[in-house]
Amino acid sequence: MSTSSRPPARAPITDSTPTAASVGTRRVIAASTRGRALRVAWLTGAAAATSLVAACGSASSSQPAAAPTATVTVTSPATTPSSASAPATQPTAAPSSAPATVASSNPVAGPSKPTPANSAGDGSGLASCRTATLRFAVDASQAVGAAGSAYYPLNFTNTSRTTCDMYGYPGVSFAASPTGGARQIGLAAQRNAAFTKVAVRLAPGQTAHAWLKVAVAANYPAAACQPVTAYWLRIYPPGETAAGYASHAFDACSSTSAALLSVLPVRFGQGVAGVTP
Repeated sequence: MSTSSRPPARAPITDSTPTAASVGTRRVIAASTRGRALRVAWLTGAAAATSLVAACGSASSSQPAAAPTATVTVTSPATTPSSASAPATQPTAAPSSAPATVASSNPVAGPSKPTPANSAGDGSGLASCRTATLRFAVDASQAVGAAGSAYYPLNFTNTSRTTCDMYGYPGVSFAASPTGGARQIGLAAQRNAAFTKVAVRLAPGQTAHAWLKVAVAANYPAAACQPVTAYWLRIYPPGETAAGYASHAFDACSSTSAALLSVLPVRFGQGVAGVTP
């Protein structure tokens, strides 16, 4: 038989049905692929979470004032209004009080040459003689009696190193002792307006005087006078609020219904008997 009559050769037939081994291999490959994808997704999520945490941490660290603000508000709610109100009241009080004080304390202000606060008030501009710089004395050797009264010169000597002025009437009363808290005896001296006030300038060591008239206590009924002996005079120089003291024994009335004392304005020099004032 010739070769040309033979039918063409057929390709071998293979079984395309998958075997158990091939199927298992594919499943392993698929499982590995899914596991790798899950691990990649987990790692990606973890990285994103880490970035989010870092971002939150940086955001919180960039705002440090939030915690102190909350702490101050919670722990000190009562101090905030008081501390805030102090600046509001202080600036407004100062401007309003200053003009009011000036206006009320100087209703007739405006002299071209203001008088010093401790001036004698006589227009000289010199400081008044202060209690602490004066020596007080009752000169009984120059006392003069007349018509139920006696006149005693009260001498004021300037013991300071500066010149000062006296102007007007001293304040005089009997006192139980030479102290500020000592009891006053009877009425204080009344001012004798028969003589005018004059300015007296005292250089260091110089003396001024004022006459004190003392009525005889025995001329008053005992019940009205309540007689006592006073050993001190309390003396306020003109314009002064601090007292000095001079020692001398006087028959006095402790009752305020008997007016024994009257005083004349100051004059220059020591008091001399027969020269009044």
